[in-house]
Amino acid sequence: MSDSQVQGAHLVGSINFDEAAQTMRVAAEELGGLLRRIPDGEVGERFHWILFQADRIGAAEGIERVGDTPIPMRMLDIRPVRLAPGVQAADIVLPPLGYAEAALESWRSFSELKAAGVIPGATRFQVSLPTPLGVVASLVAADDREAFEPVYERALAAELAEIVAAIPAEELAIQWDAALEFAILEGLTAHTGQPYEWFGDVWEETSERLARQIDRVPLAVEVGVHLCYGDVAEKHFVEPRDAANLTRFANAVVAKAERDLTWLHLPVPIERDDAEFFAPLADLSLPETSELYLGLVHREDGAEGATRRIAAASAVLTRDFGVATECGFGRAPEGTTVPLFETHRAVAAAW
Repeated sequence: MSDSQVQGAHLVGSINFDEAAQTMRVAAEELGGLLRRIPDGEVGERFHWILFQADRIGAAEGIERVGDTPIPMRMLDIRPVRLAPGVQAADIVLPPLGYAEAALESWRSFSELKAAGVIPGATRFQVSLPTPLGVVASLVAADDREAFEPVYERALAAELAEIVAAIPAEELAIQWDAALEFAILEGLTAHTGQPYEWFGDVWEETSERLARQIDRVPLAVEVGVHLCYGDVAEKHFVEPRDAANLTRFANAVVAKAERDLTWLHLPVPIERDDAEFFAPLADLSLPETSELYLGLVHREDGAEGATRRIAAASAVLTRDFGVATECGFGRAPEGTTVPLFETHRAVAAAW
């Protein structure tokens, strides 16, 4: 048995309240000093993670939607996009993607809550962003992904630059959400039967891409990574056999990035409180200065289930770690948010 301890909690991103100010207020009131950073809950059009990007990209001249009939979801048209005939990707000028606009609006609420003493003074404002690979692999027609990827990556980098320019570095934390990376690494294909990726060595290419996004974040700004196996109807797109691929990918990203991660978040399926799942974490090469959070809190079995998974993780890890849910919980049933916060509090010790 190791001497690792549970210390602190992390909120992955989406939280099922309708307004950012409410999200941040309740998170601060319920979890207070257990949190080093607080997100805005990914409210509004970000409710379904990246799906709103189809509408944003689709507004650009030279972009068409796939299919003749809109696919509606919460006032969005989630049809994928493609280049119009004869259009070169390099000629596309994308409109604002919405991430900077949302971050700056929520930052104002965060600042007001901190000034009022609701949010502790040392707590940072967390902005969660998708990786460019995730958006392109999910929402762009397969034949156009390779050409369109640098166009989208530049546009998202511009959104990040706007956020960094407007929010004081000592108040800001950026989280990169990597989910489609694991669909690729696990060998899944899209509903069309085609692969998601447009490159050869999937381990090398996916880890290099994520490391590149990490290094875009200035050193004075915290940066973290949330690794994800998907969250459609609170289900993974594939259940990991164990933590081996999570560990392998995290190690590759850490090795490639020029700056250290401030934190790393890894998901833990609700069914897994066995030693076999956690065993690969013994090989995790995360600097001691980086925080580790395990997504082992689940609304279905509360503190009791989290405690079992903590015990299994503690038998492997020789370092302290914090707790989280395995993904955001913005689409969880109504009325479950405060109980989830209470579970975090019940199993997490103060820093």
